[in-house]
Amino acid sequence: MKRIALASDHAGFALKSYLIEELSQRNYDCVDCGTFSAESVDYPDSIPPAPIRVVQGDCDAGIVLGGSGNGEAMAANKIQGARCALVWNEESARLARQHNNANLIAMGERLLDREEALRLTLIWLEESFEGGRHVRRIEKLNQMGQPIS
Repeated sequence: MKRIALASDHAGFALKSYLIEELSQRNYDCVDCGTFSAESVDYPDSIPPAPIRVVQGDCDAGIVLGGSGNGEAMAANKIQGARCALVWNEESARLARQHNNANLIAMGERLLDREEALRLTLIWLEESFEGGRHVRRIEKLNQMGQPIS
């Protein structure tokens, strides 16, 4: 069973709640890293707990959610070792895993309906990393950034 860390700001709260429910029914162990309501919060404050849990090995993968997913991806990628890909269609979900071995994805509640977001999440979770020429690129990414303090 994969353990998935999920975090959102207020604009992604409803989608996060939906994904936790749906993924749990599919036997994923979901860890809700917040936020815990639709009350306005700043994504740089609410997102880091998910990528930190992924990078530290407490969770196998992570999903961060907001209005567009852009700021959430940026916040997640500030954590060294996080490789968060913004996902908006099937191909972006598939390639996030196959080529980038993304350990997190970001999506926007204002841009995707919930069923589509679930479908993209499942595509990403079920894909495999291709390895090969992509390995050296991932290794280079892993060398970038600042350590977790």
